[in-house]
Amino acid sequence: MRAFVFPGQGSQKVGMGKDLAEASPAAREVFEEVNEALLQNLSGMMAEGPEDELTLTQNAQPAIMANSIAVLRVLEREFGVRIADHASCVAGHSLGEYSALCAVGAFDLATTARLLKLRGRSMQAAVPVGEGTMAALLGADIESARALAEAAAGEGEVCEIANDNDPTQVVISGHRAAIERAVGMVKEHGIKRGILLPVSAPFHCSLMQPAADRMADALSHTPPAAMALPVYANVTAGRVEDSEEERALLVEQVTGRVRWRESVMAMREDGVESFVELGGKVLVPMIGRIDKEAETVSLISMEDCENFAKSLG
Repeated sequence: MRAFVFPGQGSQKVGMGKDLAEASPAAREVFEEVNEALLQNLSGMMAEGPEDELTLTQNAQPAIMANSIAVLRVLEREFGVRIADHASCVAGHSLGEYSALCAVGAFDLATTARLLKLRGRSMQAAVPVGEGTMAALLGADIESARALAEAAAGEGEVCEIANDNDPTQVVISGHRAAIERAVGMVKEHGIKRGILLPVSAPFHCSLMQPAADRMADALSHTPPAAMALPVYANVTAGRVEDSEEERALLVEQVTGRVRWRESVMAMREDGVESFVELGGKVLVPMIGRIDKEAETVSLISMEDCENFAKSLG
């Protein structure tokens, strides 16, 4: 069994998708459709920068999705590899869950782009700039990270686990003072290192409730359609086949923990042997740390897609 997986924020970089677009009409169509849906030249920003503009949450989220779907379209149209024929499920890391849903037909491409633009804007606006931040805890498991977060949270201050990425990396999120306090306390909790992340908002914590409310409203008007394959949801790490259930989980996802480690373990327990990351090389290393026996491959270029199609026989 095989899962197609989709990267999240942090995988963006200037030049993303440029070579693929030059080599494939199918990829160019994706970027053009996203540009049209958002009324901006996002593909130009992806190809040429500036980097600070691409890194803005409202741009990075649809850009990462567009890059992943461009790779998927290349697989489908250039090499005849349909996701429904060669995967048993999909999953994505944070915004990557929207990419996964687009891949299995729950949202069309234009709708996915607009939802992610709104999601990015809403998450940025939920907390005034400078009041919140995030930190990566290296050498931390979920138990030590939870103890640290509880110890660092001050009166009225939030410090919560945002991402359970793999057995060696957990991300915390919340008020800046609490997160900085946590970074200073890592050794006391047996954690190797804490690194403040260059983010503009504290994602995946309770401070994001205003953004969750915005997404609840948006998704009430554009609910996901039937899915061609099940998705493993971030906030439950469970298999979801019902679109109405998935809509509610997308709202919870804004404030909830990204349970990526548990999601990969759940897919493995359900029989997934191989993971194919579309449009990035971020999830594959995490999957390798979660389960060394899992087979992984990252597809970014035309050559990657061609080699993958050949491997299918």
